[in-house]
Amino acid sequence: MIVFICVTGVIALMQPYCSLADVNTSIPTVRSEIVNKHNELRRGVQPPATNMKQMNWDKDAAANALKWANQCRNKESPKKWRKISNSRCGENRYVSSNERPWTEVIQSWYNENKDYSYKFNGPIHGKAVNHYTQVVWANSDMIGCAVAFCPKNKFNYFYVCHYCPPGNVIGRKPYKTK
Repeated sequence: MIVFICVTGVIALMQPYCSLADVNTSIPTVRSEIVNKHNELRRGVQPPATNMKQMNWDKDAAANALKWANQCRNKESPKKWRKISNSRCGENRYVSSNERPWTEVIQSWYNENKDYSYKFNGPIHGKAVNHYTQVVWANSDMIGCAVAFCPKNKFNYFYVCHYCPPGNVIGRKPYKTK
């Protein structure tokens, strides 16, 4: 019995990524991980924000994100699926052939900041920055996320987050500075 536990422990340590159970947003600690990672990144924007709201979990946004994730289609969800009772919502999506922890997914969206110019409010290398700007959109203060396993897709894991109210308003910067 002791040998089995030790071998299992060693094998578990060699696994580079989490199991789907570790990213299931019905688990309170997973929801906290998502909210905390967003708030950590939002607090660290450069230049510093003066109007950044704190992100909070929204169960209705999460239900909508799950509804879309379960469709296993890596494209923008219909606008009617991105609404909660008092707000429309924006969306970020991520696909992977391997399971990824939420912190890695969120960080990948945030990492688009290297291609974003706050001064010019847009991309500096012609690359997409809309995931980053949604993550740091100051007025988005509610989030709901979900992941689905899509065995028929090349990229089996489909992550979706809904941000309410939505960001990426054309002509507006994601947040204010001094």
